[in-house]
Amino acid sequence: MLLNVDHLNRTIDTLAQALSALEQHRHQPESIMFDLYRNAAIKSFELSLETAGKLLRKALKSFEASPRTVDTWVFNDVLRYAGKHGILKAVEVERWLAYRANRNSTAHDYGKGFANETLKLLPDYIEDVRHLAKQIQRVFDAAA
Repeated sequence: MLLNVDHLNRTIDTLAQALSALEQHRHQPESIMFDLYRNAAIKSFELSLETAGKLLRKALKSFEASPRTVDTWVFNDVLRYAGKHGILKAVEVERWLAYRANRNSTAHDYGKGFANETLKLLPDYIEDVRHLAKQIQRVFDAAA
């Protein structure tokens, strides 16, 4: 089975496009188009975060004696083990834990204020997920 990060890259490209379109409507925060692009950005963030987690699990299986063990880990454990195995640096693990905490909050709070707080994270998140995609692909390539 060929493992790659194409879908993750696609989700992050979608997020970047949503943010770009949102920026074009920043002076009309009460418009439907602003809401549409803000919602698209947040949903793209959620999807890319979940996709990154699934790919990290697959990548980490190459480091574990019992790959099924990885399936029992919660997302934060996956991030910590990614740091342990050099896929992420310690400072990156902390940022990813913050992204995950924000994602957990978006699932329970749909207010405008919270959505706007999430938007502030997204430019750095895009850089981090692009870097992570490269790291995960390196692991997949090495395991092939």
